[in-house]
Amino acid sequence: MDLQELTEAVEAISRRYATNFGIERNGDWFVLKLQEELGELTQAYLALTGQSRRSTEPGLKDKLGDEVADLLCQLLLMARHAEIDVPEAVRRKWLKWAA
Repeated sequence: MDLQELTEAVEAISRRYATNFGIERNGDWFVLKLQEELGELTQAYLALTGQSRRSTEPGLKDKLGDEVADLLCQLLLMARHAEIDVPEAVRRKWLKWAA
């Protein structure tokens, strides 16, 4: 699956989620969901690295992976909402430094 296909797949899931729960997905919502998911990723990382009271729970590596997926998908959704061409932005910002 390429990045565009992934973005469209998570868009369909997010749209259905919003409809089911009566959520208006506006610019603020997309950015605030990123913040929420980053917090959950941070929590999972701290647990995995023994820096939280949850450090003894089973499945911490899987939990961290789940939160990485959540953050990535929310970022793709926010970029789509803002009409950002992610591959082009990466080329412009990062890949210009490639040797």
